[in-house]
Amino acid sequence: MRSILTWGVLAAGGLSGVTICGVTAAAATSAVDAAQPAQVVIKGFMFDPKTLTARVGETITWINQDEEPHTVRSDAGLFASAALDTGESFRFRFDKPGTYHFVCSIHPRMTGTIVIISK
Repeated sequence: MRSILTWGVLAAGGLSGVTICGVTAAAATSAVDAAQPAQVVIKGFMFDPKTLTARVGETITWINQDEEPHTVRSDAGLFASAALDTGESFRFRFDKPGTYHFVCSIHPRMTGTIVIISK
């Protein structure tokens, strides 16, 4: 999933390394635009994107597009899904800024991070 900002950077010739508001173009690829749903796709035994940035109050959706079941579990115990079969999803609303690490408890090498920023 890419933000409109990222699309603009890519459309402008992939200006890698350009800094916009203190964020490099490479880092901007994980930022979520308010007009797009914030989601993480589970496919190929990976979370994509591996790191997603969203705003306080947003709901993140994880969608399993793999042929194997996966879970989404916060390292800190804040949220946990049941096993998600192909096509199933899990949602969680983030109400506080911070960095939240998560893992698939079935496949612990699958990890990801949600960064929640203030509005």
